[in-house]
Amino acid sequence: MVRWFESLIDPFRSDRLDRPPFGLLAFYWRFVSQAWVLFALAMATVGALSAASAWMFFFVGSLIDRMEATASPQAFFVENGWLLIGVAALLLVVVPVIAFFNLMIINQALVPCFSNLIRWQTHRYVLRQSVSFFQDDFAGRVANKVMQSSLALRRSLTEAIGALWFVAIFLITALAILADIDMRLVAPLALWTAAYVAALWIMVPRVRATATASSESYSRLMGRIVDSYTNIQTVKLFGHSRREDAFARVGIEDQIRKAGDLMRQLTILDLIVGTLNGVMLVSLGALSIRLWIDAELTIGNVAATLGLALRLVNMSFWVMFTSTGIAENVGVVRDGIDTIARPHAVVDAPDARPLTVTKGAIRFESIAFHYGADHAADDRLRVIDELSLTIAPGEKVAIVGRSGAGKSTLVQLLLRFHDLEGGRILVDDQDIAAVEQESLRAHIGMVTQDTSLLHRSVLDNIRYGRPEASVEQAVAAAKQAHAHGFIEGLEDARGRRGYDAHVGERGVKLSGGQRQRIAIARVLLKNAPIMILDEATAALDSEVEAAIQEQLFNLMADKTVIAIAHRLSTIAAMDRLVIMDEGRIIEEGTHDTLLRRGGLYADLWNRQSRGFLATRADRE
Repeated sequence: MVRWFESLIDPFRSDRLDRPPFGLLAFYWRFVSQAWVLFALAMATVGALSAASAWMFFFVGSLIDRMEATASPQAFFVENGWLLIGVAALLLVVVPVIAFFNLMIINQALVPCFSNLIRWQTHRYVLRQSVSFFQDDFAGRVANKVMQSSLALRRSLTEAIGALWFVAIFLITALAILADIDMRLVAPLALWTAAYVAALWIMVPRVRATATASSESYSRLMGRIVDSYTNIQTVKLFGHSRREDAFARVGIEDQIRKAGDLMRQLTILDLIVGTLNGVMLVSLGALSIRLWIDAELTIGNVAATLGLALRLVNMSFWVMFTSTGIAENVGVVRDGIDTIARPHAVVDAPDARPLTVTKGAIRFESIAFHYGADHAADDRLRVIDELSLTIAPGEKVAIVGRSGAGKSTLVQLLLRFHDLEGGRILVDDQDIAAVEQESLRAHIGMVTQDTSLLHRSVLDNIRYGRPEASVEQAVAAAKQAHAHGFIEGLEDARGRRGYDAHVGERGVKLSGGQRQRIAIARVLLKNAPIMILDEATAALDSEVEAAIQEQLFNLMADKTVIAIAHRLSTIAAMDRLVIMDEGRIIEEGTHDTLLRRGGLYADLWNRQSRGFLATRADRE
């Protein structure tokens, strides 16, 4: 039965990729609506348990009066035996059964699966954000939003049902019981309820605001720490441990301030609730005793009244702390929505279709682009400015230029990492803005100088561009990339060897040359009709570079190739050189032709020794 309850929520059932709502209530309902039956059953079972709990005080009061009115113990059992058996059955059978189903619904169905349902859907949406989205934020901070928001949303709901709903039903039942005993007893409890709700109404938004600020501060602190850990090699290289200490300290100091603001609000709320409880308990106790003195209440009535009052006092602190916890969780969700529900910067058209590549022709038609929305109207800040370029099927073109000329941006626009401001890009006469992004990139293989690998096995990394490839095909690609030898000798901290060894975050356990060879093996295995090479062999020694280039040139034979070129060896293999400067094409031709013209290319060539051009990787 336990496993049946655990199977009631399937986190992976929904394939929806639409944007989550930005409004708080709409965001909650987006996920609650997928399990509303379970939440309704949870409320029903909690409500039943709460009503039974309040009724027990009434029963105890009634039992006291019956005991007082009975002449002897024997007569008491004769007169009330069936009543006692019925209550015993209620406590020993009915209540435990309801409690069991409540536990199954919350602990076995909602707790393990509902948070992961939210994580799965929000992760899939965030994963499809643009490259610039992840460049503008800490990866650790984004991951924290996805992980913590889902947990906070589930906690806020289950705690609201388990505490707020429980107390609400208990209070309603208590008011009904007191009204049945004597209507005058309702007034103190009703006034306390109004004052208590007003205190929460005023204070909880303040708590939520400070909780949101504390959550944001925590996320920033997490981002700072993750940034230091992610770049630990750079930190060690420059000996900046103390600098990173100071960097983290700023975040910790801010977190201390924000947490202090939150705790001050909680302290004020605690004092208010304590005062209200004291007033209610004294007034209700005094009134019930006065009515008993006047013979208008029985001892049992007084016992039931004071029992309910004491229970409500105890629950008021529970509700207070739970309410602040709920407010804090709601603040975490609200903070997370700002990141999770952000619109995608690059989206597929509603009628987007898969790209079909038969030849590999590429055409840039008067394209324009700049980074950042603040300068959209300023043509002077464009990185790419009215650029047109046609690349024939199977043609090999080298893009050459100074750092900042727009070379890498041109490639990113072809991959549709950003949307154009003007013009269009066509692949085999298909506008890339009208095709599915994933199908576009599936037809392009790329190797860059800055190669980062997934923290997975070597085999997984090689097969990333072609997951259906066999192990034998992946090994063959590794051999072509001259990577098989060192891969066979790999072993990770868990004892996994060879192609099963994991490479560490971003491949940090491997040298730059080893990462580059695995990346080359990956693109060799992918065998896409269009190739982009950003100095793909720059991290290799001359002997290995020469051997791998031979494999790359063989692979390039029937493909369209764009190479961001710095080396003579790369330029020599290209059919045409395109020279860029300040986002425009200023020269085109072969190496010899451009040297004879004496333009920018000849100037760049003459300034570099031994055929290197602007070796610094540029991000335009």
